[in-house]
Amino acid sequence: MDNDIKQYNEMSECLKALAHPVRLCIVRGLLSKGHCNVTYMQECLGLPQSTVSQHLQKLRSMGIVETERHGLEVRYTVKDPRVKGLMELFFQEDK
Repeated sequence: MDNDIKQYNEMSECLKALAHPVRLCIVRGLLSKGHCNVTYMQECLGLPQSTVSQHLQKLRSMGIVETERHGLEVRYTVKDPRVKGLMELFFQEDK
């Protein structure tokens, strides 16, 4: 049995961060669009900007998403390839 508890703790924290419906929606939406900004996410989710920003901060702190600045616009993308794989697994279409 693998006793690398640090690895299990890291993955557990990542899963906890994803275990919120809004954050799941953000990550899935980012993957489908490639990248987007807070204003777009706010309009899609129907939530206040501050709420969306708090969820994004949690995802950023876990290394799940990253930002890229384009002038005044900040774009978010999914950084962690493991999360991309999880989203494909969670949301795969029934064939």
